Amino acid sequence: MEIKTTGVAGTLESSDIQIMISKGSNGIEIDLDSEVKKAYGDQIEKVITDTLKKYGLDNVKVKATDKGALDCVIKARTLAAAQRATETSDKPELEVL
Repeated sequence: MEIKTTGVAGTLESSDIQIMISKGSNGIEIDLDSEVKKAYGDQIEKVITDTLKKYGLDNVKVKATDKGALDCVIKARTLAAAQRATETSDKPELEVL
């Protein structure tokens, strides 16, 4: 799948995460800004990476601003940003994720 535009999903409210996805060239590059990065940064990056790989994206720049989001929220916001960036809404089947 190909990135066609910059996709953004999420807010900067408490318990949410804002994900911005744009075209990359060196694999999945994640710039994470989080108050809990020291404790949960690796897990947040893993959820984002796994979701993007399942979606079929492997050359992506991600800017993530976390405000304490749970894994399910991170996955949902990453999927929404990926759909917006690729200009698709019907792929993949949600059961795949």
